[in-house]
Amino acid sequence: MAIHTDTYDNGVLQVTMDNPPVNALNIEDTFEIASICDSIRHKPEISALVLTAKGKGFCAGVDIKELENTDNHEGILQVNEACYQAFRAVNECDVPVIAAVNDFCLGTGIGLVGCADIIIAASDSQFGLPEVDNGALGALTHLERLVPRQRARQMLYTCETAGAEELHGYGTIYKHVHLEELLATSLDLADRIASKQSLTIRAAKRSAIGIDTQDIRKSYRYEQGFTFQLNLAGEGQRARKEFLEGKREKE
Repeated sequence: MAIHTDTYDNGVLQVTMDNPPVNALNIEDTFEIASICDSIRHKPEISALVLTAKGKGFCAGVDIKELENTDNHEGILQVNEACYQAFRAVNECDVPVIAAVNDFCLGTGIGLVGCADIIIAASDSQFGLPEVDNGALGALTHLERLVPRQRARQMLYTCETAGAEELHGYGTIYKHVHLEELLATSLDLADRIASKQSLTIRAAKRSAIGIDTQDIRKSYRYEQGFTFQLNLAGEGQRARKEFLEGKREKE
């Protein structure tokens, strides 16, 4: 298991992704993120959650090697369900979720941070969706929560990334800091949130979800339908094979 948790006395839960070399999330770990976020419903002592990563990169996306080693279409079925549940759980977590992003945030990472309440990033962080290059779609729903719509579409079609400073300019990243300050800054903000009345903070989170004008569940499921279509057409397998054979640059 590459997902670790630390609970602090002030009511902050730290969830750390740790899957070298680039924090590509496998199916089990993606479901584990969903399980942790859902479990907070029954843990009134928790008032804030910090989602972060250890090592190189916040998240490089799904584990393509795992997908290719799964028979028939079972891999894509499990990956899609795991991502759906993880994104849903982060978005609907009973307490505010702070994403502390280092280095690169791609694919699945965009889904996670796009569902977080607050984002703090290392100043050199890059955000993007390499899905088109991977013969798949998904998480444009969440990218559009980070950058304006037309910029998001340009990033989708070209697989171009955007930096933390750009996102900070849009107001979607709360703060960008030196990498060495990232975790401390995120935990400090979480501590400020956790110092409030727990019942009120949880009510505030529910109200924030309730007034959201976008149905994230429905929107992301719609995108996933095209991933199934591309996979059935053989495009997904072709792109993944090229990636694993080194015919295009690996993240």
